[in-house]
Amino acid sequence: MGGRAVIAGFVDTHIHLDKACLLGRCGHVQGGLKEAIAAVGAMKRDFSVEDVYARGARVIEKAIGKGTTRMRTHVEVDPRAGLRSFEAVKALKRDYAWGLDLSLCVFPQEGLTNDPGTEELLEAALHDGADLLGGCPYTDGDPNRQIEILFNLARQFDVDLDFHLDFDLDPSWMHLTEICRQTEAHGWQGRVAIGHVTKLSMVALAQLAEIGRRLADAGVALTVLPATDLYLMGRDRDHAVPRGLTPAHRLVEMGVTCSVATNNVLNPFTPFGDCSLLRMANFYANVAQAAPADFQRCLDLVTTLPARLINARDYGIAVGNPADLVVLGAATGADALAELAEPVMGFKAGRPSFSRPDVQLLKP
Repeated sequence: MGGRAVIAGFVDTHIHLDKACLLGRCGHVQGGLKEAIAAVGAMKRDFSVEDVYARGARVIEKAIGKGTTRMRTHVEVDPRAGLRSFEAVKALKRDYAWGLDLSLCVFPQEGLTNDPGTEELLEAALHDGADLLGGCPYTDGDPNRQIEILFNLARQFDVDLDFHLDFDLDPSWMHLTEICRQTEAHGWQGRVAIGHVTKLSMVALAQLAEIGRRLADAGVALTVLPATDLYLMGRDRDHAVPRGLTPAHRLVEMGVTCSVATNNVLNPFTPFGDCSLLRMANFYANVAQAAPADFQRCLDLVTTLPARLINARDYGIAVGNPADLVVLGAATGADALAELAEPVMGFKAGRPSFSRPDVQLLKP
């Protein structure tokens, strides 16, 4: 279209609609991961269906306008949030189907074995239309038992799994090994993803290659969340702060299915965000010191690879697939990534979903 690149729509594999846009009601400014969890935990008791819907709609509309056509949102389910956030996001899935496909991943942010009533709420959500199940072992008193329970539930309901995992900078131990073991034990290869995994930013290339082979063999995919990972990691350092960014494009070379995604928007975990996956891929490429030869692969991390991660078999520009398309303001996808060229038009199932007029310079 006029020399502009047309690509399949962006795919966001990891976002939290239920706790987006909370900065205006939260005094939390400069804490780490535990402080962010506590800050949102204190607020979510007061979340209403209407409140979560309004904040989630704000984020979805931004995402559609930036070219996202498929999205997986994680939704907290526990005795404090109940099923209110889940009900709100279910409504968002219905109401915004014209602009994107929304998949709901329910998960226990504050633990499972240590939080009575949470497992029953997860089951209720799965009975009521949740698309898949998530986990957060590092907040649980018995991490391996949480992983085992979630795999058993996934098999019972025949759903995929997506874990928040290994979210610190100590590579001396990892829950990743147990995830791979249970994935193979349950025959769930190709149906498990892990997110963050910032520990992998602290390992040497030889060890990374070994772990990459383990993930590839087990069929476990990995999502990097650059904005949150960089914002929260290394807060105990006053200089030489580690980046905390796992090199996803290197793991792709090792056969691992990887993606780059948004995670949080305007909340204590990440007080930034415009829901642009093109910007996130550019941000990742900058921090990962990607060479120009890697730019297309970095774009793949927000398009074809996340589509593979969510098992979207009808993704891509091909006869018979939905016409979910984005027109970029550049001649190629790699150019758009390098220049942060805004998407100028989008289509969902062949129907126009947004347009962005070209900037006009007002010369004197």
